[in-house]
Amino acid sequence: MKKKLPKLRSDKAAENFVATADLTAFDLSGFKPVQFEFAPKAARVNMRLSTDLLKAIKSKAAKQGVPYQRFIRQALEKAVAAKRAS
Repeated sequence: MKKKLPKLRSDKAAENFVATADLTAFDLSGFKPVQFEFAPKAARVNMRLSTDLLKAIKSKAAKQGVPYQRFIRQALEKAVAAKRAS
């Protein structure tokens, strides 16, 4: 049986834990992947959507645990990346 992760109360404690612990000994099944966004966002886009589409977007974003505007941006980034790959 894998160990439970300790409660880490500071960034320093987390850094020390990750640097010294064997993470394979811990149960990480509850973790969700996180994507960090570092590029500055300077341009704005304004668009009109149907109420039903916006509700569906917000619902899907909530299920993924991201704000709906980030969800839309990620969908656009995937579409552009797919277009470049083909």
